[in-house]
Amino acid sequence: MGVPKRRVSKQRKRQRRANLKLAVPTLVRCPHCRQLIMPHRVCPECGYYKAREVTKA
Repeated sequence: MGVPKRRVSKQRKRQRRANLKLAVPTLVRCPHCRQLIMPHRVCPECGYYKAREVTKA
């Protein structure tokens, strides 16, 4: 089991943890109903995906 030889400084610890943040999800407008949706997903409002109706809304 690896054991640290020296104490980790505050700066090094904070630099490592700087990447552990939550990311805001990317949203795009549905070309059919203009609602905000996640990309590459069927629109839950109108049921369209890539200008085709996939599901009945």
